[in-house]
Amino acid sequence: MITIENTILKKQKNFWNSCLFHPTDAIEDPWGKRILDRISSDGAIRTVRIYTMFEDIVYTDENGMLCYDFRLSDLRIDYLIEKGFDLLLAYAGIPDCIASSNDDKTSNSKNKTRYKGKLWNASEPRDYTLWEEICYTYTKHLVERYGVETVSKWRLQCFNEPDIHNFFLSGYPSTLENTMKYRLPAYCRLYEAFAKGISCVSDKLQIGGPALAAYYEFLGGFLDYVKEHTLKLDFISVHNYGTHPNLLTSGKKPASVQNNIDIHRRALETVKEHGFGHLPMLVDEWGFSSCGFYNREECPALMIRETEQFSAYFVKLIHDFIRADFHVDMLCICLSGQHEMTEDFSGFRNFFTMNFFAKPIYNAYILASRLYENLLSCHCDNDNVCVIPTRSEQNQYRILLAYSAEHFEETLSPVCETIALPPEARGKTVTLYRIDRNTTNPYRLYEKMGLTPALSDDEIKLLRGEGRLCPIDTFAAADTLTLELTANSVCMIEIS
Repeated sequence: MITIENTILKKQKNFWNSCLFHPTDAIEDPWGKRILDRISSDGAIRTVRIYTMFEDIVYTDENGMLCYDFRLSDLRIDYLIEKGFDLLLAYAGIPDCIASSNDDKTSNSKNKTRYKGKLWNASEPRDYTLWEEICYTYTKHLVERYGVETVSKWRLQCFNEPDIHNFFLSGYPSTLENTMKYRLPAYCRLYEAFAKGISCVSDKLQIGGPALAAYYEFLGGFLDYVKEHTLKLDFISVHNYGTHPNLLTSGKKPASVQNNIDIHRRALETVKEHGFGHLPMLVDEWGFSSCGFYNREECPALMIRETEQFSAYFVKLIHDFIRADFHVDMLCICLSGQHEMTEDFSGFRNFFTMNFFAKPIYNAYILASRLYENLLSCHCDNDNVCVIPTRSEQNQYRILLAYSAEHFEETLSPVCETIALPPEARGKTVTLYRIDRNTTNPYRLYEKMGLTPALSDDEIKLLRGEGRLCPIDTFAAADTLTLELTANSVCMIEIS
């Protein structure tokens, strides 16, 4: 039995409808625009995180002076603003012209290079005043082009995952000793120059870091440096990946929202221990598993990303983060691997397949975006059901729920749940949405029909239609309603 009460527990800000759009430079390409157009029109995403990609902007002239070409950056940001997104800008990477080495290049992808043949320069600046100048000049350009009132609503962060070799000082393996000895002091200098450069433009702008990948000791050391040098820090950003493909394959750490809860609790404890518990926390990348450029070729269990299991995971993640009272300011799903697809269903972390079939996780994002700010009290006697009940000021209700086991096993037995509604809902119209194995699920339909990767035009049309979120039922609200729930199902009950 689930009982929804009309008692408001609190105003709950939507922190979950955000994403990292990767690769950033797909924004100027038709396939990237197609994704952004869709998530904008559906309201699935509110804030988009991108890299500034200074390698596309900064160069030196024949006299060695820094020069700037903002055209690509302007094109990307103009498009995101046109589509109504707020922005989280990661100031990265290090341009070759100021790098201490041009031999320290990395690629975090399945290919030898990043998108469009690029590589990430993982060295530190040869002169940190040049980095400061770049941060100042780029930010000044943003303010001049978009206005300080607009840019002050965005979040500006320094770099990405500076505590591991994928992005910073790749010549040193990602051990704790190397991270603390080499990466931490280099990043602290990087952040100090970043903060000084941006603060010279306007003190209204929100800045932060470090977009932490793994090492809480690094986070603590960074916060100590900020405190010691009285640097501006408006938010703290961390990444949160529940498990790793190798741990999924071995069975040592299966998919579980508790993994993400434990990771964030550890980060929050570190932040509080170092005296920064008052600052907003941003999870600027999350996933049930790391390694977005892995798919079923490296780990068959990553096929969860194609199924109803991932949509249930997302709803439970929101529910458990709210219940833990983490006061998370932003939770960005990382979308990557999408430019490396060679077939529709292969387990990359993205919203759409190669033929643009919307995955269950995408439609869960649409449903979650519709929740109201008034979080209501409720009681549920089934530990496998999580309920997020919300109400508008006009007594309209949107109730999002998911039914799953801890590790999202598909063997969980079906149940019928009776939901007792508030008296104020009686007589209003109920609209029901569902994502499960048989509903709003292109991959499962593909399986059921025994289709092959060589899809016909009619099959493509059919699977695209299956991925479109539509109501499955409408009826007048009574005192109760009953839902049949199967393993890893997600339901939205709208009452208006």
